[in-house]
Amino acid sequence: MSPSCLIAGGGPAGMMLGLLLARAGIPVQIFEKHADFLRDFRGDTIHPSTLEVMHELGLLERLLKLPHQKVEQITAQVGNQRFHVADFRQLPVRCPFVAFMPQWDFLDFLAAEGQALPQFKLEMQAEVVGVVERDGRIAGLRLATPNGERTAEAPLVIAADGRQSVVRTAANLQVRTFGAPIDVLWFRLSRRAADPAETMGRFEAGSAFVAINRDTYWQCGYVIPKDAFDGIRARGIEAFRDRVAAAAPFAADRVAELDGWERVSLLTVRVDRLVQWYRAGLLCIGDAAHAMSPVGGVGINLAIQDAVAAANLLREPLRRGRVEIADLARVQQRRELPTRLTQWVQVQAQKRFIVPTLAQRGTLEPPPFLHLLERFPILRRLPGRMIGIGVRPEHVERET
Repeated sequence: MSPSCLIAGGGPAGMMLGLLLARAGIPVQIFEKHADFLRDFRGDTIHPSTLEVMHELGLLERLLKLPHQKVEQITAQVGNQRFHVADFRQLPVRCPFVAFMPQWDFLDFLAAEGQALPQFKLEMQAEVVGVVERDGRIAGLRLATPNGERTAEAPLVIAADGRQSVVRTAANLQVRTFGAPIDVLWFRLSRRAADPAETMGRFEAGSAFVAINRDTYWQCGYVIPKDAFDGIRARGIEAFRDRVAAAAPFAADRVAELDGWERVSLLTVRVDRLVQWYRAGLLCIGDAAHAMSPVGGVGINLAIQDAVAAANLLREPLRRGRVEIADLARVQQRRELPTRLTQWVQVQAQKRFIVPTLAQRGTLEPPPFLHLLERFPILRRLPGRMIGIGVRPEHVERET
């Protein structure tokens, strides 16, 4: 069975789109360059809107049997004061919480569901290294595999290969960059019974720290100014451990677990968006179309929403065997406003709160909006909705 659609990248966007198309009876082939999904320090949040999609697919109960932590509210400590920032409990969804689950478990789950369908094919260790172009149309992908290089062709190619997308570069799509004045250092610290229970952000003058409760350990993010990592490394791992201990006093007794820089992973933050997400024969979704800041942890949510919209809008054209430019344009038209608004909020948060926090000396004063959220709990529903559902949530359309 020849595929009607080739997908570059087996991340959340690619796997979700592949599963949706295969369930609609459309042959699809996904190419993932790694041998498995076991890569740490990836986004591990499954938002209420994504859980709603899983419910619509009839997969929610099985998914939630996998180990995960439920987060119903997001809190932040600014200086000596603790604030409730976002409340998901009143969202009009089946699961009013964010589920923290290792991304490899989520991707393995989607892969297993897809591989139960004859229309779904997933090839691991198949790295996309370029595109096949014919008569001005993207006609397929060039692949490097353990058995050598080869090409694959289909009526439609989907680029879901992330912010460093090989496909969008090879297709010469124009990227608009909005700047990201921060990077993030990711690492693990063990978690103990006496530790705080909730996922949290901690902000002090000169530092911004996030700790995600992963039951037996904390997945930690230490925010740094853009391109500051080389200078931090030059000062030594001991000095970095001191920084972490100051930012997270509850974990100061175990920062020695960071016994070398191999324990620390650099996330280079980018915020960008393609001017046009498509060419004849090609559509970009997820980070390949719009790299998101880690602010709010909504990148996976946006990627999943792109996949659902693409499946809804391209199902019938794929069945006809020909996807026109107008069909691809409809996907961008559907998803561009949510992307623009979300990126605007992220850029404002970086500019107006995170960067000033990193530059602050002395005592950090909480911004007024945090006091408003603490005084009027109903206001927390707005950031809860923005993070948990987003703008214009997508739903799996039933066959008519």
